[in-house]
Amino acid sequence: MSADPLSSVPWLSIVGIGEDGRAGLTPSAAAALDAARVVYGGRRHLALAGPLDAETQPWPSPIHEAYPEILARRGRPTCILATGDPFHYGIGAEIARLVPADEIRAFPQPSAFSLACARLGWPLAECALVTLHGRALTRIVPHLQPGARLLVLSWDGTTPGALAALLRDRGFGASTLTVLEAMGGPRERVRPLRADAFDGADFDPLNTVALAVAGAGRALPLAPGLDDDLFENDGQLTKSEIRALTLSALRPHPGQHLWDVGAGAGSIAIEWMLRHPSLRATAIEGRPDRVERIRRNAVALGAPDLAVVAGIGFRRGTEAEEIAELIERALVLVGAARSSLAAVATADDRASDPAIRAATARFGLAPHSIAAAALEARDAD
Repeated sequence: MSADPLSSVPWLSIVGIGEDGRAGLTPSAAAALDAARVVYGGRRHLALAGPLDAETQPWPSPIHEAYPEILARRGRPTCILATGDPFHYGIGAEIARLVPADEIRAFPQPSAFSLACARLGWPLAECALVTLHGRALTRIVPHLQPGARLLVLSWDGTTPGALAALLRDRGFGASTLTVLEAMGGPRERVRPLRADAFDGADFDPLNTVALAVAGAGRALPLAPGLDDDLFENDGQLTKSEIRALTLSALRPHPGQHLWDVGAGAGSIAIEWMLRHPSLRATAIEGRPDRVERIRRNAVALGAPDLAVVAGIGFRRGTEAEEIAELIERALVLVGAARSSLAAVATADDRASDPAIRAATARFGLAPHSIAAAALEARDAD
């Protein structure tokens, strides 16, 4: 079989562009832009790059609807415009999952984070980098640590005010938010404001917030085992010490997904997600009131992406057949294959339950006693 003649031939250019437009492009980036027959980008990007002889294609909504059209142009000079560094919270990473790297030429510019650090004299390596672009505001909560410096990509002009309100509500009103607008262009503006003195000013939709955390607010500890009173609950709550031991026993690794069946207040699933940004969890709970409580806890504690599924739960004394069926239903609800089930963990006092052992045996597994394993690990130290 002969090799694909188009492979390894760069045909797609991804050009980072700043608020200074075409004037800020390197000669090679400008040449790649001018060589393209079609240029894709946001309307702002296309205006900044003008004048253009190529056909221009503004992004549709949702943006991924343009991807098949771009892929169909394989082998013909094509350009995508992006803000700053396309591979830092930008479209570059998405495109690279579809197009081999050796078919792409990328021309990045400084990211918003780099520009913000340059304006403020902050060391980039010592800042927490957070995006709130299209994401829940409370994702910021785990990062609110004493003396921390955060760089935050805003969703729009309302983000700074919403962030200031969250800081005030959580006791961090003494924090300073420096709002950096339209960096690198003629409209650039840098405004430092205290969260407790925020004046409701209007901000450019293209803004980044540099946050210096200060105040007597309650920061979430970095270790597992959050205080029990942080979780809204009805008494169905895994206590702090057992929760810490459980997370230690589960030994999470990046990218793993936890299914917490009978989640109660959601504490295990929430703390699992707080361990690393790549961790995912699905909390499955039979009682509607607890389902809503789990959602509130997840938002309040900075894990708003926790998936919560209602309608599955079982009590002590449930037969093995019903337990197995519930596990199967849980797999269907989270869209997972039966073969993906790697372990079943349950409370220490239920791991020896004959019904649970019989049910998990149908999946070729034995129930993992999370509390006992955790206590063994602790006693072995």
